[in-house]
Amino acid sequence: MSSTVIGCVIGLGTSVGLLFILVGLRQSQPATGRRPDGRELPWRTDRRWGVRLALAAGIGLVAGTATGWVVGGVLASAAAWFLPTLVGPDRAHARRVARIEAVASWTEMLRDTLSAAAGLEQAILATAPLAPAAIRGDVANLAVRLQSGQRLAPALRLLADEIADPTADLVIASLILAAEHQARQLGELLGSLAETARAQAAMRMRVETGRARTRTSVRVIVGTTIAFAVGVVVLNRGYLTAYDSSLGQAVLLGIGVLFGTGFGWLARIVGGRAAPRVLSLHEQPEPEPTTAAARVGERA
Repeated sequence: MSSTVIGCVIGLGTSVGLLFILVGLRQSQPATGRRPDGRELPWRTDRRWGVRLALAAGIGLVAGTATGWVVGGVLASAAAWFLPTLVGPDRAHARRVARIEAVASWTEMLRDTLSAAAGLEQAILATAPLAPAAIRGDVANLAVRLQSGQRLAPALRLLADEIADPTADLVIASLILAAEHQARQLGELLGSLAETARAQAAMRMRVETGRARTRTSVRVIVGTTIAFAVGVVVLNRGYLTAYDSSLGQAVLLGIGVLFGTGFGWLARIVGGRAAPRVLSLHEQPEPEPTTAAARVGERA
């Protein structure tokens, strides 16, 4: 009984310590809430990140205490952390579609404002408070940068990096060209880009509909596997006594890694691949084929 109490205290302390680390990281990150590579931080895209962390640690503590396996607790924590993302709804896809539609709506706002003989910078400032909710914060940051005296083109490049979407890159690239070279008929171009953005959103929705059957199959596979593992532990504990030794724990860890790798492949199947960016402050462009061939020739 004393070992169980000690294990509970250690697990609780670990959970609290992880939460303190999370709070410290949130305070130490810049106000943009992004990694150095431009991707959003997890607690920015998922407001329940801290709750999920504590819940995963608690499930691991319960599993480790109930089975007496340290590796079992670690695997249970990993399952509680990763499996909801695998078998749950694709929230990242919903956010991407919402951003594309928001970019289309904001583009139409800019087009309509420019048609009233307003300049591009004035149109951006006028539409910033009215921008769709999915990108309102990013457009508001752009307006703040313009009001503070920053040039339009660099401010737009920062906006492209904040939104981080290929469709938004097309719109912002057109705005950058208009800011630097005084492009004509910008209103018509923005109208065409808005139609392209809405077509992209519709296409992604069709793709997600096609993946629905695959995602259902993944849910069945993962649910059956987890239910079988939990059922064996609960209903036939004696069958698993071989894992009580140190060697058994090492074997259990290897089995967990194999299942985790399989689940990771399933996640890649249902997750798809992000489209390449057009504008980015962090990604380096790929070399042209002729340049790459010339470098190879020089090395030879």
